Amino acid sequence: MSTITILLVEDDPDINKMLTNLLTSEGYNVRSAFSGTEGLLCLEHAEYDIMLLDLMLPGLSGEELLQKAKVLQTGLIVIALSAKDDTDTKISLLRNGADDYMTKPFDTGELLARIEAALRRISKRSPGQISMLSFRDLTLNTETYEVTLLGTALSLTKHEYLILELLMSNPNKVFTKNNIFESVWNAEFLGEDNAVNVHISNIRQKFARLTEESYIQTVWGIGFKMKI
Repeated sequence: MSTITILLVEDDPDINKMLTNLLTSEGYNVRSAFSGTEGLLCLEHAEYDIMLLDLMLPGLSGEELLQKAKVLQTGLIVIALSAKDDTDTKISLLRNGADDYMTKPFDTGELLARIEAALRRISKRSPGQISMLSFRDLTLNTETYEVTLLGTALSLTKHEYLILELLMSNPNKVFTKNNIFESVWNAEFLGEDNAVNVHISNIRQKFARLTEESYIQTVWGIGFKMKI
């Protein structure tokens, strides 16, 4: 299964531990950070689906980290967590990129519900859309985010999953780097970004652990497609 990965930025060790245990028990993959600076380092070195962000942090403040996070990972869902409950703070955070806001202390059941709701909002799936994509011995479930090759589950990052989903949605089509970047990162492709090549290479390496067969074809000078 392609597990949802959460970055938890919370400097209180007791709250951090409690939330980590809660989220892990719900099947999420959790990375804990205890300062704004540590949170930034995490974002620079790995991809996350969701960031739970405390505002009162040592190092970078939560507000500063939010601004940097939205530049580093444009598709990141950010849920702010803070004891501040004034309307101005909430409005400012939402306008500056936060997707949701919860005031401490909060009910953990409500937090889980907010996370699930945020994931549903960004899934972009129509009711009639086919939930299973198959190509040779490769399957991808767009509802559960499970990806299997030869019956073995693969662990993909969010962007790796989205690239593979795009290619498998139309296996005969050649997708340019421009197509892939703008679809997966929701940002303008400037021509020199190497992100697509790196992620394609990572997907191929994960496939190679299970089979010598090639599944993604490079169409030189154009882009990539599934290898028929």
